[in-house]
Amino acid sequence: MLTKQEVGRQILHIIIGLILLGLYYFEIISPLFIFLGIIVGLLCSIISKRVSLPIFSFFLKHFEREEQKKSFPGRGMIFFFIGTLLCIQLFDKDIAMAALMVLTMGDSVSHLFGERFGQTKNIFNGKSKKLLEGTLAGTVAGFLGAVFFVSIPEAFLGSLIAMIAEVIKIDLNDHTLDDNLVVPLVAGTVMLLVRMYL
Repeated sequence: MLTKQEVGRQILHIIIGLILLGLYYFEIISPLFIFLGIIVGLLCSIISKRVSLPIFSFFLKHFEREEQKKSFPGRGMIFFFIGTLLCIQLFDKDIAMAALMVLTMGDSVSHLFGERFGQTKNIFNGKSKKLLEGTLAGTVAGFLGAVFFVSIPEAFLGSLIAMIAEVIKIDLNDHTLDDNLVVPLVAGTVMLLVRMYL
């Protein structure tokens, strides 16, 4: 069920993603700034489990999923910044920007569209709660964002395979890797491979 909190969470995901992309594109922020943001986020996450932090706790109250509030407050945004930093460090700027657009637009749209309009079990993972309509909508949204920075084949294949990877749970030591890591890294890797070999 698509709750008001989840809608707000995904809209916030898009807004912060676009702001971060804009700041990086115009070279207003550096990888060091993003790294420091991750450190601050982790510290706030740890502290917020013991005491209320004015701004951080406000966002947790209104946008954080209930299961994360106790186990890992702010997990989604922290991993979003980690995924962003890895993309910036691993890929050329155009591919990094395109991969982060897939994360910003594709990931959020897949959740919102799938919850609102989805009815078909996902052919890529029948056990997943993420429905096929959401995966397809996320692919289109990610492609439309990525194509501003890379070629059509790179944008389409990067977005498509990243959205499929989002549905297929990738486990590491019995823990599922966060979508905010998987989606941009898969998208960027696919775009790089398409550029190299197609």
